Amino acid sequence: MVERFCKIARLRPGSRNAGPRLPRQARYAVLLAGLLAAPSLSAQTVPVKAPAPPASFNQKVRLTVAPDGSGDYRTIQEAVLAVRDFMQVTATIFIKNGIYREKLLVPSQKTHITLVGESREGVIITYGDYSGDAGKHSTYTSSTVRVQGNDFTAENITFENSAGRVGQAVALHVEGDRATFRNCRMLGNQDTLFLAIENSRQYYLNCYIEGTTDFIFGASTAVFDHCVIFSKADSYITAASTTPRQQFGFVFLNCQLTAAPEAQKVYLGRPWRPNARTVFLNTEMGGHIAPAGWDNWRNPQNEQTAYYAEYQSAGPGANAKSRVPWAKQLSAKEAKTYTLAQVFAGQTPWLPALK
Repeated sequence: MVERFCKIARLRPGSRNAGPRLPRQARYAVLLAGLLAAPSLSAQTVPVKAPAPPASFNQKVRLTVAPDGSGDYRTIQEAVLAVRDFMQVTATIFIKNGIYREKLLVPSQKTHITLVGESREGVIITYGDYSGDAGKHSTYTSSTVRVQGNDFTAENITFENSAGRVGQAVALHVEGDRATFRNCRMLGNQDTLFLAIENSRQYYLNCYIEGTTDFIFGASTAVFDHCVIFSKADSYITAASTTPRQQFGFVFLNCQLTAAPEAQKVYLGRPWRPNARTVFLNTEMGGHIAPAGWDNWRNPQNEQTAYYAEYQSAGPGANAKSRVPWAKQLSAKEAKTYTLAQVFAGQTPWLPALK
């Protein structure tokens, strides 16, 4: 190639008889023009394929998790992190049966994630952190699963803290808004389910929740619809920390309160913070429920600020006449305000999907 351009410029390399020589500047110009017009000397016969762009945040995603490697991922955490940030449509993660020993985090940027288990008893997410353990965990960091992203849904899954009766040990900690749990189990002892912050609305349908002390607690607005609440010891079911800014705290609709044989004296709730709000409507209450029903957490001043109420409770534990005088029995008109639409109204209304 170089020889060709040398001839054009009358530069016959190696020859003493080069003939008339072009001025140096002209020779360079001829050589440069020839090189620019020539085919490239580099290997470009196979074009480089550009990487595929990530799925759009408006494109639905479906991933599968299986511990035996037959799915897209072996762990739930890997699948969650694989979903694009700030999804605007549902990203469904199907989880095959198995015991997943994970401390799972759904970060705030992972929105519209739905976890669907193959079966409620077959898909178990479990871990054993607890407050004061060797890892120096607290109630706020002990959770097996922590949900921070908005528009989260879980179905047919068991959430478990396996630490045992060692103090506060959270199985499920929820901060995200518009969170839905259908046909799930929350297993633990003290502080099983943490409804963590006031700007969070949560809906639990056909769920099973068990524990010993304050095992449904926190500041969120939550509805428990047709759930089974199982007490494992003499203690307290709820410990709401509702703020004065909230119209609703914990609302139980058509639930069943059951207990282990050793649980003989269980209170419906006590106020973790002064303005706690907890209401039971059309709930079947076992004989383990204490006649007084409610406790002031050793502070009579809480009786002036906490809002505890029932409507048409039934069963051996429904004893309206023996309830503490500062608790309330709702009228039919008052009970009508406890609809999903009203409880979850907020600045942006939300009506959770029932299936």
